[in-house]
Amino acid sequence: MKNALIIFVKNPEKGKVKTRLAKTIGDDRALEVYKQLLSHTRHVALNTDVDRLLFYNQSINEKDDWNSNSFKKFVQADGDLGNKMQYAFSTAFELGYESVTIIGSDCAQLTPKIINTAFQDLVEKDFVIGPALDGGYYLLGMNQLHEKVFSDKNWSTETVFSDTINDIESMNKSYSELQTLSDVDHEKDLDALREIA
Repeated sequence: MKNALIIFVKNPEKGKVKTRLAKTIGDDRALEVYKQLLSHTRHVALNTDVDRLLFYNQSINEKDDWNSNSFKKFVQADGDLGNKMQYAFSTAFELGYESVTIIGSDCAQLTPKIINTAFQDLVEKDFVIGPALDGGYYLLGMNQLHEKVFSDKNWSTETVFSDTINDIESMNKSYSELQTLSDVDHEKDLDALREIA
């Protein structure tokens, strides 16, 4: 199987990352936290034996810590999160990948083992999904593009995971559910970050 891991990142700029977190800890500390999360996500990705497709939210930085020999670099599409993810998955499948998963850069609890498990599950299942405690998901994977899962969602709300499962079931597709993890979006979530520091 030709596998690809899509990673969504934001260009790390003060005042433009972890904005919900910044409301309580300030922009400087929020940027510091996001850089820690980027470092963790990069470490996790590099320890998985798949191709890595890195999608920046604004512009490609060839001279950052994401080595171009290890990460193929792209820019995210315009539109809402659904449009951005659909474009990224479409890009990966057009490049010839057979199993594709996507992660963000907000989950301090993510491990290489979880990502490897996701790809193993895709050998048998049509989808794999990793639920987040806030009602969203931290990982989504599939073996072919299913646009339905990217449309008609209230992104960044507690209904995203359940709505996505409903979509998968309505298409009569099989899926595997990974363990539930927590994203770092609020000050109370910082304990997870301390565990990797």
